[in-house]
Amino acid sequence: MENINRIELQGYVGNVRTNEHNGSRVANFSVATEIIYKTRDGSPVSETTWHNVVAWEGKDTMDIDKIAKGVPVYVTGRLRTSKYTGADGAERQFHEVLANKVRVLADEPAQSGQQ
Repeated sequence: MENINRIELQGYVGNVRTNEHNGSRVANFSVATEIIYKTRDGSPVSETTWHNVVAWEGKDTMDIDKIAKGVPVYVTGRLRTSKYTGADGAERQFHEVLANKVRVLADEPAQSGQQ
């Protein structure tokens, strides 16, 4: 059996922080995705989910300088969960997407459906 850990996101960038680590640039940013559905009584409901993304500059993530708040992006990668102990002593989990591809969609024509 093959194990699969793959995630695809298309949404809008929130906060962005770019750093350099051992000579390589890395962008830590959030992406908002939205799903709209109807309740049983037909009322529309909008649900926004925020995803934390880590993208190292490389072949498929060359647009790090274009990643800015409000910019539409398409991200593929894998999901990683980390545990840490907070200042209050409580153990917490942190979920992030380790991107292997980031494409800024601001310069592309509007697209429908999956990539």
